[in-house]
Amino acid sequence: MGEERQLLQALQQRVDHLERLLEGLQDAIHRDSIRLEQRMAELERKTDPDVVAKALSEDARRRGI
Repeated sequence: MGEERQLLQALQQRVDHLERLLEGLQDAIHRDSIRLEQRMAELERKTDPDVVAKALSEDARRRGI
């Protein structure tokens, strides 16, 4: 019985460790997902036709074109 108990404790420790690893992976994926969403939103904002047209117009004015 003692050997079985040790095996169960070892397995429980392994499961606990794997759960912590999985939670860390989930957190990392979530942070990366948020970062990518923010980056995409910024790129979409920068490439909005109105924003691009305004930037080109301001650049042309500065250059005297």
